Amino acid sequence: MAYKSILTVLTDTDEVGPVLEAILPFARAEEAHLDVLCMGVDRTQTGYYFAGATALMHDETLAQAQALATQIETGARTLLERTDISWGIEALVTQTASVAGIVARRARFSDLVVLPKPYGENQASDAPVVVEAAMFQGQAPAIVLPGGVPVKEALDRIVVAWNESAEALCAVRAALPLLKAAKLVNILIIDPQRHAAEVSDPGAELSKMLSRHGVEVEVSIVAQTLPRVSDVINRHIQDQNADLLVMGAYGHSRFREAILGGATRNLLENAVVPVLMAH
Repeated sequence: MAYKSILTVLTDTDEVGPVLEAILPFARAEEAHLDVLCMGVDRTQTGYYFAGATALMHDETLAQAQALATQIETGARTLLERTDISWGIEALVTQTASVAGIVARRARFSDLVVLPKPYGENQASDAPVVVEAAMFQGQAPAIVLPGGVPVKEALDRIVVAWNESAEALCAVRAALPLLKAAKLVNILIIDPQRHAAEVSDPGAELSKMLSRHGVEVEVSIVAQTLPRVSDVINRHIQDQNADLLVMGAYGHSRFREAILGGATRNLLENAVVPVLMAH
């Protein structure tokens, strides 16, 4: 398996250059086709305007969203036309409530979705929705980019955050092409007794599975010495000088599956390397 269909979603003109420049070397190395979805999102709620103003405001906000989609498309097209990879581009206008469905439909037929960081200062309110829709509704693995950090063409060291969960195993399977190409894969287990107390050799089964694919594997078992698990993971990534983190994405809402759990959200907000997630 390889990543032959890669999707990215852009909703902000400031993201065009950094996101595409982070993706293009990786797409070229994978010999993949890159689809770019440029969305102008109308984030207003016209129903809250005073009587008689709704139609006028609706037209104005849609025009603004259309202008945004056109600006994003123009910037992306200018950059893509200078590349030698296969690519396609689509620009559309939508309202906030429709973002998830649009992204999910495109993600469903992609091998991988690569997206900008959804949390942090100046991030749009629909940025987390895009990531969640790709993974939970589109059932596609996603790589989330921290600001200014590209996906390297050759990922030498990869950390897998392992807790015996189905989500973590799904992420490992989705990342297998990258794991097989890496020089070393470090399986990180934090306080293993919390996840599978009956396992006497944590990480052994995963190591065996990966080794059969020719992956060079080592296991690190660490204690949670910091208040948040995400902080322990980030510190370990830096200690390992890793190029990528692989982890499961967890939904913690009984009412809406696509709400990322606290540990996932904290890690994405403070990520120091690209994060490949699946659910």
